[in-house]
Amino acid sequence: MAFGLQREELQHWKAAVEDGEIAFLTHFWYDPRFPDVKTVTKVGCSNLSKLEAWGRRYGLKKEWIDHHNGYPHFDLMGTKQSEILKSENKMDQLEKLIKKGRNH
Repeated sequence: MAFGLQREELQHWKAAVEDGEIAFLTHFWYDPRFPDVKTVTKVGCSNLSKLEAWGRRYGLKKEWIDHHNGYPHFDLMGTKQSEILKSENKMDQLEKLIKKGRNH
């Protein structure tokens, strides 16, 4: 279950994915299978070979691509999430959520 996400952010991510860009979307998340995980980053791209190549750079397998609702993406969690966001200069997405979480 996703939350802490504005409709505009989701629409921007979907448009970027549809345009074949490597797009990042980080949000609060709850799944009972991962009780210690509070956030997830979805890294999507409609160009599957581009997404697969991007994932290989970080040791992600193409079998891990989620094709939910026609928006192929990797779900990044935990230390892998932080590691990749730092490498991609996208840590601001995670830091924004952490600040928001402290204020509520």
